[in-house]
Amino acid sequence: MAKFEEFKRKEKFVQDNTLFYPGIGDPTLKPILTEKINLVADDFKMLADKGTATDKDYQNAIKNGLDRFADLYINLDTEDRERVCHYFEELMDIVGLESSGGHLNDFMYGFDPTKK
Repeated sequence: MAKFEEFKRKEKFVQDNTLFYPGIGDPTLKPILTEKINLVADDFKMLADKGTATDKDYQNAIKNGLDRFADLYINLDTEDRERVCHYFEELMDIVGLESSGGHLNDFMYGFDPTKK
């Protein structure tokens, strides 16, 4: 459970050369986006604490978490949306979740290219 707290403490939306991320496009959004992604970490932690959470439970938490970004989506450039998805992937790694159930693709591209 310490990994969730460590994730939340980490400064987010800063330049990251390993990911070729230049930093947040609009600095005024940084605290808002950070709060939204940290709420997802809380959701994941709550599910992990239950001890009975399924992949579907985590995938629903991903969908709900991404829905929190809907009001700001239009203000995010591609790099910022990719960074949001990367934070979700970090949380997925903490719990060993291999698939977002298509939710990250829907957020990034407006559709899931794995579905035909």
